[in-house]
Amino acid sequence: MTLAKPAFPAPDHDHGRCTADALAHAEAVCQQRAQKFTPIRRHVLAALLSSHRPLGAYEVIDELAKSMARPAPITVYRALDFLMANGLVHRIESRNAYLACAAHDHDATSAVAFLICERCGLVGEISSASFANDINVAARSSGFAPKLSVVEITGVCTHCQKAA
Repeated sequence: MTLAKPAFPAPDHDHGRCTADALAHAEAVCQQRAQKFTPIRRHVLAALLSSHRPLGAYEVIDELAKSMARPAPITVYRALDFLMANGLVHRIESRNAYLACAAHDHDATSAVAFLICERCGLVGEISSASFANDINVAARSSGFAPKLSVVEITGVCTHCQKAA
């Protein structure tokens, strides 16, 4: 498998550009699907984009409260549901947290793997067409109609390995 870009951003990457690109992508997706990218949805996505670490819903609320009136939990959960339904956010089940989607080139039948660093907490996202195909073929042979497959892999990221 050849990755188009590294799974983990370099510590000195241009995070402003990274965030701006993700927000522009979200706008384009919503416009293409005739969905409303409301201010609260934008703010929730921006909060998730504030780092490359997954955030729980209440951490998102805390992040939003730094720059606006503290939103109600139901408001944030609704925004998260919308963002997940449109492939802009993923839920990291093992962490009960959410992560802005870093790989914008997978579809509903892709297999996405999250690489979760046990040291720094960063989460990288990779996808593999061959892995997705193998999973989808196995699922279909059982009479199952697969959608997005998610795998969570814990370990140590490249940056933490170099720092050790």
